[in-house]
Amino acid sequence: MTPDPLTVVVADPNLRPLRAEFEAALPAGTVVSWPEPRDTEAVEAAVPYADVLVAGQCTARTAALATRLRLVHTAGAGTDKIDLTALPPGTRVANTFHHEDAIAEYAVSAAILLRRGFLRQHDALRRAVWDSPAHDPHSPWMDSLSAATIGFVGFGHIGARCWQGFRAFGASGVAVTRRGEVDAAAEGLTWSGTIDDLGALLDTSDVVVVSAPLTPETTGLIGEAELSRMRQSAVLVHVGRGPVVDEDALYEGLRTHTIGAAALDVWYQYPTSGHTGAPSRHPFETLDNVLMTPHSSGLTRQTFIRRAADITANIGRLAGGEPLRNVVAVAR
Repeated sequence: MTPDPLTVVVADPNLRPLRAEFEAALPAGTVVSWPEPRDTEAVEAAVPYADVLVAGQCTARTAALATRLRLVHTAGAGTDKIDLTALPPGTRVANTFHHEDAIAEYAVSAAILLRRGFLRQHDALRRAVWDSPAHDPHSPWMDSLSAATIGFVGFGHIGARCWQGFRAFGASGVAVTRRGEVDAAAEGLTWSGTIDDLGALLDTSDVVVVSAPLTPETTGLIGEAELSRMRQSAVLVHVGRGPVVDEDALYEGLRTHTIGAAALDVWYQYPTSGHTGAPSRHPFETLDNVLMTPHSSGLTRQTFIRRAADITANIGRLAGGEPLRNVVAVAR
């Protein structure tokens, strides 16, 4: 007996530009709808018929309507906006990655940009000022990455891929994780440890890359006391989740130059609609030692081509009764 075709609802805005490729990769006969992701009513109208929901979030209200659901698939790593407790029992939740290459590009390039003073030099030359020791003896000499120690707070997909980039420039590396499971020798790190070793990492690092996930244990992990342990010239590259670094302490640390600079790609406030809205209650935009980006470090076309391939392959497995990949939870 041939199983009925699956009905798939895609409510992720990042996949819409890949609609043709996405649909072409699905099993024959699959019924696909693409409600506007920000139109809650349109999504809620579609999900009662869905076997599969592809979305970055699924609220309790949406889940209650989706009585046929068998799979919720995110087009990214995070599943924290999926209300697992409200999903029909047996519904599987799966994720996908592929953002680590793009984020590694961001982390390495941002660290270089800030450590070498390129933002300052850019602003100066726009005023016809040559801020370089070759032209101004008062302009500081800057250090390359080969002289840097890179400290990783979190060493999963993102941290490990970032380290490959920094290592290529001759940097040294250290890492801390919650369980301390990183094999330093195998990864080419100077040392690795647990969160208990965070202070030692901050004491010795020239660049600190934060990619730890947001959990109750990591919320506010880096606060005023931790920032005060960083070198005054150190650069913070934050690509984890905003609240892992305390918002008030970070702003003050940058404003007072307790730390040298920061590249911030994750924030404390996000637009609730449209594409405008302050990323923090503090005016980070007034600081001259901050590179601000709108949570875009992982957003490349290649990232989502690979994610779409993972999702459509999993839908194919679901249709064929095969084991799914990247399942992170099952509703009970």
